[in-house]
Amino acid sequence: MTKPCLFLILMLCLPLAQAQPEVDRPPGLPQLTVVADHGGESARPYYVAIKGAGVGEEQGYSPQLGGEARPARPFGEQDMLPLESEQLTPGTVTPRQLDLPGGFTPVFLIGDDNLSRQWLAQRGDILRKMNAVGLVVQVADEPSLQALRDAARGLELRPVSGDGLAERLGLRHYPALISQRGIEQ
Repeated sequence: MTKPCLFLILMLCLPLAQAQPEVDRPPGLPQLTVVADHGGESARPYYVAIKGAGVGEEQGYSPQLGGEARPARPFGEQDMLPLESEQLTPGTVTPRQLDLPGGFTPVFLIGDDNLSRQWLAQRGDILRKMNAVGLVVQVADEPSLQALRDAARGLELRPVSGDGLAERLGLRHYPALISQRGIEQ
């Protein structure tokens, strides 16, 4: 094939290579410029989290759990259990002062163990007066969590991983109360 013929073919195919389907975009959004496209999967499903990006929920990314489709129900507390702390264990907490901002909501850390249940029974009234929120850092299942809630008699208890908090505060044991005054047991 000669050079002029090849040039002519390329010139005729160039408009086809540049043609892209028109995408419906919400009014007011600027046009996007593709800087590079190396193929692969479309990033469009990830844009659902960016409200106003013009991508509907049905087009969003859905992680596969063990090869199965995402459950139809929303994730809940039962999906967080069992909850085991790698850094916190039941034991004696050394009191110390903290410099926390005013209006800090007191929180307490407990687990599903005898020491935590005894501590909760002794301190329950004080915790209720403070409107403290309980963070359950160690619990095996829903019935155990419900038993702790029953023992807390109206205190809010939430299952959470306490390892990040323990690391930041240098805490190794629970039960503990963290308030504007500091950490105490």
